[in-house]
Amino acid sequence: MRRRDFVTLVARAAALWPGMAFAQRSTGKVWRVAYLHPTGSLLVGVFRTEMRKLGYIEGENLVIDQRSAEGKAERLPSLAHELVALRPDVIVAVATPAIAAAQSATSTIPIVMAPALDPIGSGFIKSLAHPGGNITGMANMFSDAIGKSVELLHTILPSAKRVAVLMSNNPTHPQLLELAEVAAKTLDLAVVPVIAPTPGDLELAFNRMRQENCDALLVLGDPIRPTIVSLAAKTRMPTIYQIASFVDLGGLASYGPDFQVIYRKAAQYVDKIIKGANPAELPVEQPVVFELALNLKTASALGLTIPDHLVARGDKVIE
Repeated sequence: MRRRDFVTLVARAAALWPGMAFAQRSTGKVWRVAYLHPTGSLLVGVFRTEMRKLGYIEGENLVIDQRSAEGKAERLPSLAHELVALRPDVIVAVATPAIAAAQSATSTIPIVMAPALDPIGSGFIKSLAHPGGNITGMANMFSDAIGKSVELLHTILPSAKRVAVLMSNNPTHPQLLELAEVAAKTLDLAVVPVIAPTPGDLELAFNRMRQENCDALLVLGDPIRPTIVSLAAKTRMPTIYQIASFVDLGGLASYGPDFQVIYRKAAQYVDKIIKGANPAELPVEQPVVFELALNLKTASALGLTIPDHLVARGDKVIE
């Protein structure tokens, strides 16, 4: 064997060794992860893939118990208690309403936020560096991106004067609405708040947008509700989102944190906790990667032309 090949082989073995060693140590032990989300998660596959990379194989050393409230937030507390009764090693809670439900259900089982808008203000943690309880994980920083989202919508549709802001019963939305109103005011835009507490309320919400003569729509960060995309297309409503998954589904544009990174990080938090890390001392991370996603096919269908300089800046451009 040539020396270079031998060195490469050793390097690869060293890179794989931590995962291999852990897999060997965990033989016979089946880890249980509870996964609670308000509406269903399009990105749960990202979480599962990362868990596999970390050495956890469903059906061998891992069980993932999923529960979805299917857009009905009032179901989250009972679902959280149902998951706690299964005695999981870790709970992954998607978005603030699910995190709050999990927090009420247990003060001992570790909870990973995936993610939270304002984990300190929501009472989930004491500080980012030292969470201090059984909750840690990711913050999403939607509030930091809201101004840029409004600016992006104005750049794509400079003629817009009235912008609807779609909210759910997410307790963080009033805070985001205030930030959107401040950003809109600087661009001489009027904001029309529209609330759709559940997916079943979305059609009525879009009817109200038409009645209010809204020119465009900003969808506040929330677990994915795919019906929004189809209704925006049906009503020919130019819409910007805070999550790129909407653009993959046919939405016009988005600006916000890279959620694939967040869900991979969530799996890494689970791995650290399983290996003995204390969530009280496991710092909460904030996203450092924000992405601009554009769907040129949707723009064409709406009769819009996205400026070239914006397309050039896009991290994800669907043509």
